[in-house]
Amino acid sequence: MSDSIVSIRNVTKAFPGGVTAVDNVSLDIAQNEFFALLGPSGCGKTTLLRMISGLETPTGGQIIIGGEDMAYTPPNKRPTNMVFQSYAVFPHMTVEQNVGYGLKVTGVASDEIKRRVGEALEMVKLTALAKRKPDQMSGGQRQRVALARALVKRPKVLLLDEPLSALDAKLRDDMRMELTRLQETVGITFIIVTHDQDEALSMASRIAVMDRGAVQQVATPTELYEQPKTRFVADFIGKVNLIEARVHRQIGRKIDCELKGVGRMELASDNLVGGQVAVAVRPEKLKIATSEPSTAIRVQGKVRDVAYYGDTSHVVIEAADGLDLSVNVQNDTRLGGSGVERGQSVWVSWASEDSIVLTE
Repeated sequence: MSDSIVSIRNVTKAFPGGVTAVDNVSLDIAQNEFFALLGPSGCGKTTLLRMISGLETPTGGQIIIGGEDMAYTPPNKRPTNMVFQSYAVFPHMTVEQNVGYGLKVTGVASDEIKRRVGEALEMVKLTALAKRKPDQMSGGQRQRVALARALVKRPKVLLLDEPLSALDAKLRDDMRMELTRLQETVGITFIIVTHDQDEALSMASRIAVMDRGAVQQVATPTELYEQPKTRFVADFIGKVNLIEARVHRQIGRKIDCELKGVGRMELASDNLVGGQVAVAVRPEKLKIATSEPSTAIRVQGKVRDVAYYGDTSHVVIEAADGLDLSVNVQNDTRLGGSGVERGQSVWVSWASEDSIVLTE
């Protein structure tokens, strides 16, 4: 990527005892991009972020920021700043003192500190709270203090380590929008670490999905959701039905296959020569009907569970051969509900083009 601000080249981090936290990872992160490292606990995402910041040293590989190899550059000399999960604001200082602290210890003139602190507080909408101390503020406000303190030093790259995990659900939603607005306003690269798929999908322009120290796929949120490359990515990003299938033969850009509990059909797929695959279908792509539909892919089953979530209902259908299918039903009338009940016999159908064939 020609406009990359961060280039990670074959980076590995092995800890004593034979634990490899990051395994030969290569990534390019663009200037002014909102980039997410997403994955389950222990996948290596935080270790990778700490290596970018300089808080961890790679066992092998290169980390290049702004065209410079950071191998021998300490954390305080790198063009990065980090916002930690715990915020780490000083309780005995006011908001403006917290924000200006990093500038003060590096010898910036007091007039310049005042001006830059004022700009940073305006960015995060905390100007009116400049004289308050952290214990007089909400969790979301303390988070914004931590953001202002990081931004006041004008880093080329802002690193965010699970920055919203300590907030309640409503405040997390609000802060997602705030972070997105802030990134667009300041125009610098944000790299966020998160295990929350919704967080990554709603904020990032691109996402690297990690598992067991390796990057499984790098793509836009839409591409990851609609075109996952592996079973892990399909299963980790959102909800999905994964149906085992046996390939009989390849027919041009299609495969003739047998889906467990569904039957034999042709599906679009490239470069497959046979064997076992998985077919992924998102729950919102499935439709429920009480009579047999004419759709090419259809299966009869019985309603096992119905869960009501307000805007949607989540329905689980038991089909043949132990196949369970999850269906999201939009509750788009005031009557609400899915329109089906436990034990009811129904048909489930979906369009062939909504089937994603996965070989890994």
